[in-house]
Amino acid sequence: METTTQSEIPAGAGESSLNPDTLNQLLGQMVNDLGAAVNGALIVLGDGLGIYTALADIGPATSQKLAEKTNLNERQLREWLSAQAASGYVSYDGATDSFSLTPEQTAVFADPDSPAAMIGGFYAVSAVYHDEPLVAESFRTGRGLPWGGHHNCLFCGTERFFRPGYQANISEKWIPALDGVEQKLGIGTRVADIGCGHGISTLIMAKAFPKSEFYGFDLHQASIEAAFEAANRHAQEQQITNVHFSIAAAKDFPSNDYGFVTVFDALHDMGDPVGAASHVKQSLQPDGTFMIVEPLARDSLAENINPVGRVYYGFSTMVCTPGSLSQEVGLALGAQAGERRLRDVLSKGGLPESAVPRKRRST
Repeated sequence: METTTQSEIPAGAGESSLNPDTLNQLLGQMVNDLGAAVNGALIVLGDGLGIYTALADIGPATSQKLAEKTNLNERQLREWLSAQAASGYVSYDGATDSFSLTPEQTAVFADPDSPAAMIGGFYAVSAVYHDEPLVAESFRTGRGLPWGGHHNCLFCGTERFFRPGYQANISEKWIPALDGVEQKLGIGTRVADIGCGHGISTLIMAKAFPKSEFYGFDLHQASIEAAFEAANRHAQEQQITNVHFSIAAAKDFPSNDYGFVTVFDALHDMGDPVGAASHVKQSLQPDGTFMIVEPLARDSLAENINPVGRVYYGFSTMVCTPGSLSQEVGLALGAQAGERRLRDVLSKGGLPESAVPRKRRST
């Protein structure tokens, strides 16, 4: 029986037209992607079972020791640890047959307050796989897929993915970068947070600026309900009472003479971002400020063909673009719109040409 090695081209694959080196490079990438795809489920599994936090707590440990700590089946835990070690997500010491987390691995997998925490993104990925048939139907019909039509993992995953960056940047970097806004919020003003989702951004601002009143608006009823629950919890635990949530679209949230309006990672999801920008202009005080935070992107596809662009184009294909198409107008900016298109939206909405979107970090 003949056998083939990894470097050989499969029979019938058109040997005369294929470059073996190029093919093997692509196959190597696919093997890497398959490993990443299956280990994404293992990341969600390990987070849900508390394995990462347990390993960070007890330090280097054998699978037996970790099984005792977590009260999990040792054999299955050992297989999970092996897969994580092969991915570089967990460190393995062959001399002691023990596993551990480096400080960097801890920051990514076991510290929910770390700016580098990434686990939430994998919960969102699980929703993407679950919802593939719905997106496929959207491709056929062009009718899009509303945000609320997705699996619930998308909502909690999005919250967990963006929370660390928001906590590290909103009050510490982004607001202080705006002329006079930090001072205005410190004195007291009304703030509208459009497309607030579970209300993480709204609550972060409300905590930082207790003299201002914050109003979070979102189309998705379940997200607003989750925001209400979070607000009640924060009110009891941290005495944050200056925050309010309502169901409303970006084009018709209540106008209330706001001193500050924000949109965090949501403008590109809107069906009519131009109409939203126009409504924001009408809702702002004469000296008010509109802050937009969007995924970092260049203006052309060629400039966005990179690992970050790969992530955002992927989520945009499955979530953002069909979400916009499901709404009125359906402009479908996409998650890699770039500054030129964002400026164009603001200009058409009647905002000054000098308005520059405030962009968050690229990861």
